[in-house]
Amino acid sequence: MVLPAGPSTALAPESATAGGQPGNPLHGVKLETIVTALAAHYGWEGLGQRINIRCFTSEPSVASSLKFLRKTPWAREKIESLYLFMLREIRRTSPPVHNFPPPRP
Repeated sequence: MVLPAGPSTALAPESATAGGQPGNPLHGVKLETIVTALAAHYGWEGLGQRINIRCFTSEPSVASSLKFLRKTPWAREKIESLYLFMLREIRRTSPPVHNFPPPRP
């Protein structure tokens, strides 16, 4: 199938991903990775307290959370927002890394 040249070919997914998403910290991060990291950092109880969603408070699991989050855009936005907050929090509390050259003898 040959598509006509012009503005209508901009719908191809290859052209959208070819430029990448500079500055987007969520680019390339799977939803499963996000949920797993949040559960490891806060625990299921802490996650349920921060975002009151039943898949975190009643018999929580990664599989049930993913199933719900893939169907519910508002919940996914909350999870992604909390993930970004967690990353900023970790970055703030970790000691600074300096790449000074070693002292000369």
